[in-house]
Amino acid sequence: MDLRELREQVCLANKLLAQHGLVCLHSGNVSGLDRESGRLVIKPSGVDYETLTPEDMVAVELVTGKVVDSRLRPSVDLPHHLHLYRNLPGVQGITHTHSTYATAWAAAGRAIPLCLTPIADHFGAEIPCAPYVDNDGNNIGQAIIRYRNRAPAILLANHGAFTWGPRAIDSVKLAIVLEDVAKKAFLAAQLGGPLTIPPDEARKWYDRYHHGYGQILPPRTPSTVTRPGN
Repeated sequence: MDLRELREQVCLANKLLAQHGLVCLHSGNVSGLDRESGRLVIKPSGVDYETLTPEDMVAVELVTGKVVDSRLRPSVDLPHHLHLYRNLPGVQGITHTHSTYATAWAAAGRAIPLCLTPIADHFGAEIPCAPYVDNDGNNIGQAIIRYRNRAPAILLANHGAFTWGPRAIDSVKLAIVLEDVAKKAFLAAQLGGPLTIPPDEARKWYDRYHHGYGQILPPRTPSTVTRPGN
């Protein structure tokens, strides 16, 4: 993937955060990585979502952390994105939000329990909550790696949430689902619940969703051109 295409994809992914109500003003960010070139692209610091353009996206070298070919400064969360990419080989997209219900669980220092089949589908486990850490250096990235489980998401106590996936858009989709299930689990907690799903059942739902859900389309074949007289 060339840098122009990656910038376009990451810009679109960032705009989806605002469209789905997962961010306020210019908080939060999405990044995307092209492992072949060793470059990632991330939202610039302090820029409102409605004004973002692909050219605003900041390109960074994964190995060195140096900004390249960019006129704006990267998100202040860049060190955490770099740490995750360096320690999670299959990840090429990361989203960070302070979405309302997910952050409410984080404010309470509580994991989102494995209480809904959509949680089993998308995450395969409860959404853990890492203890509070400050934002100095790489403390947040290190806490995520230390306290994560199999789920491609984590809460950070008193802070917000991170999700990750094989592409920037995938990490955003997980952030959307995370906020949805966080709201439903919060409401269930007001009713005296929620009830948790056994791990074996969660594995069944997860496997079905990731290996049997959606469409398997046959490869496209070149169309036959019919000429006059044929």
